[in-house]
This record gives sequence, C-alpha cells and structure tokens, in this order.
Amino acid sequence: MSQTVDQFLKDAKQWREELLALRAIVLETKLDEDIKWGKPCYSEGGGNIAIIQPFKGCLAMLFFKGALLKDAKGLLVSNGPNSQSGRRFEFRSTQEITKQRSTIKAYLKEAVAIEKSGQKVKVEKASTPLPAELKAMFAKKPKLKAAFAALTPGRQRAYLLHFSGAKQSVTRTARIEKCIPDILAGKGLNER
Repeated sequence: MSQTVDQFLKDAKQWREELLALRAIVLETKLDEDIKWGKPCYSEGGGNIAIIQPFKGCLAMLFFKGALLKDAKGLLVSNGPNSQSGRRFEFRSTQEITKQRSTIKAYLKEAVAIEKSGQKVKVEKASTPLPAELKAMFAKKPKLKAAFAALTPGRQRAYLLHFSGAKQSVTRTARIEKCIPDILAGKGLNER
C-alpha cells in the first residue's frame, strides 16, 4: 500500500467508498501501487497495468493496453475517439464494484500477462493535418514553428486536435494564440 495513495483517498471528495472498494480488489493482485498523473496507478515490473480515474459521472479503472484484453463480456469502454489502446471499466456504486470483483481480478490478471509477454497495441498513425491558421502563424513566427517541431509527437497531436476541434476560424486562431506561450516553453496542451 502506498502512503501517497492513502492521501489521495483521504482527500477524495467524490467516489471515496467506491475508490476504497476498487483499491482493495486491486491490492489483492499484488501489483505495485503509486500515484502517477495524479491518480492511483498499478504496475508490474515497471509496466503500467491500470489506473483509477474518478470522473464526475463515474469511477473508472483504465487498462493501459485494454485494446488487447479479450473482454468477452463487453464491459470495457473506449476512452474516446482519439484513444487507441486504453479501455476502461466504469462504476457508479460500491455494489457494482463488489458484483464485478471476480471479473476485475480476471481482467487485471490478463492485463499483467499481456504486459509480461511484451505485447504492444498496434497504433494506427493517422496524421492530423495542420490547420490553415496554424500554418499562417508559423509563417509569421518562425520561432513558434521551430518550438512546435521540437515537441514530442503526442504533444503535437494534442495541440492539433485542440486547434482543429474548433468549427470557426476565429476560434482556431484564438486557441492557437492562447497556446503560443506553452508551445514556446516546450509544454504540452495540459501541462502547467
């Protein structure tokens, strides 16, 4: 048991009972426990297996390589349209967690086996086009273009999805301008 996770649970304002119930099940599997990305994360031999994520509408347990799990019962939910590997359980009560106890443990066991085997999720490298507004900004600010090119591919993609998600050109431009200081500082979209 991790003291940092103890503190996370103590500070939890929502889903506290569900967090405790889910954590108890995960700890039975003898996985390593720590806080990563601000959430309770469970790993085996240095490889991340699962992370517990409290959301407004549910408590989730995300499997990092969930796309490789068999999920014969169809219980796992995709993390979103841009997520290719993660899949998660979603819970809304301690009763749900207790009812799914054996399934949770079985999925964790399978996820550990996948990690130990070295399997990797085949990620389709879909290119995200540069919005015209960003191209125009690059033409005006060569330092911005260089700083953007120096970002990791994941950080670049996050920015491109954020910029492209706006329907109007004015909004895309405003989003780009707001992100310029972070891009120049080498930070990702949600890094502070």
